[in-house]
Amino acid sequence: MEDGVGLDRRTIRLSRVEGRKLRRVILISSDGYMTLEALRFISDVGATFVMLDRRGKVLMVCGPTAPFDSKLHRSQSLALGNGTALRISKELISQKLDAQAVLVRDMLKNSSTGETIGRFKDELPSAESIESVRIIEAQAAKHYWRSWSDIPIRCARKDERKVGEHWKRFGSRISPLTHSPRLAANPPNAILNILYTLLESESRIAAVAMGLLPDIGLLHVNRPNRDSLVFDIMEPIRPKVDAFVLNWIQSEPLRKADFWEDRNGNCRIVTPLVIKLCETADTWRRFCAPVAEYVAQELWSSISKKTPSTRSIATRLTQRTRRNVKGSEVRGVIIPKMEHVCQGCGHKIPRDETRCLKCSTPVTRQNLDAGRRLAQRPESLSRRSFTQTKHKREIQKWTTADLPAWLTRDVYLTRVVPALSNVSKSTIRKALGVSDPYSIWIHNGTRIPHARHWQKLAELAGITT
Repeated sequence: MEDGVGLDRRTIRLSRVEGRKLRRVILISSDGYMTLEALRFISDVGATFVMLDRRGKVLMVCGPTAPFDSKLHRSQSLALGNGTALRISKELISQKLDAQAVLVRDMLKNSSTGETIGRFKDELPSAESIESVRIIEAQAAKHYWRSWSDIPIRCARKDERKVGEHWKRFGSRISPLTHSPRLAANPPNAILNILYTLLESESRIAAVAMGLLPDIGLLHVNRPNRDSLVFDIMEPIRPKVDAFVLNWIQSEPLRKADFWEDRNGNCRIVTPLVIKLCETADTWRRFCAPVAEYVAQELWSSISKKTPSTRSIATRLTQRTRRNVKGSEVRGVIIPKMEHVCQGCGHKIPRDETRCLKCSTPVTRQNLDAGRRLAQRPESLSRRSFTQTKHKREIQKWTTADLPAWLTRDVYLTRVVPALSNVSKSTIRKALGVSDPYSIWIHNGTRIPHARHWQKLAELAGITT
């Protein structure tokens, strides 16, 4: 496989043995070519080929041959009339509203909106039609996305003046360009669109793998050229995608270099970041699997008992039935983490740092200069003089007789200092009334305090004799 533009091209070679680890081939382009032998190779190793538009639309999904069962297809077609679709829709939307309420309450710290969404969820059991479920979901979504509108979007410091104000707030989920989520006008909505596209492709793969017809929906209205069942499967997983994006924009600054604005105002994502986002596809695959299996199982259980077949439907995606027999559990899903970048320039840095060396040097120098100026203020000099005078008076009042006979310098160094490793620095600072740096030196044993402090330190360390 070869891809790239100009000199920035790469070649990937896979043998049929190495290809067994391959799960997805995601093409983000509208040009190029592929041989039939390449498609056969992807099918032979059990992988799936997905073609996405750069604007966030699924163009094609090709996977291995799916199982076919006419009884399951018949039950899916009859689900809207016998109440099965209503039961499945209530469960899917109930899971979605639960996840939305938790996200709003725990991540956005908006308990009132979380309670409102919870009240909408409580109305689901009394819904008597698919239309009622849709109305409940739409009303909850209105409150849910309203709580997102004022979320600030952090940018790298060097990019703050280069981006418009509408890039610094999440704003509305509805784009002003299309009056729908399509063609996002700012980075977070553009990221959501790409991830929802990946989720759509994974949901379609899961539906087909379970032998379902993607175009016959249960909750979403059946329309030409739309896989309605795929959007049904996506519903309970959308809040997990939202949580991933929210955690990202709350913890990491966005870089202008990762986005660009089209002539019509559409915010687009550059290819390297799209590739990073596509690496999350396996996570969404794991979330889609149990939902698709649930839908298939519910449809299968709605088949008339007069049907000769009594077997249960296979759990092809999670292997849950096989794992239950063996007594093992399904592995948990790990949410991927995006690159940790510098707050100043946006370059990739280790996770335990906040700025790169280039950006941290002037900030450190500025903080040191500010600390020196504060230390020379009259009130700071007065406090320091008062503390020094206080310590001198305590030293003058203290005598050697106040120290226990057993507590010598050698005892302090050999017994007390090692035991202080179990005592917090803040405890030492409060007990002795010393500064934070001095408490650290005492804790580490790099400095020996005045002898009047030895007895108190020995008591903190639990040494009495």
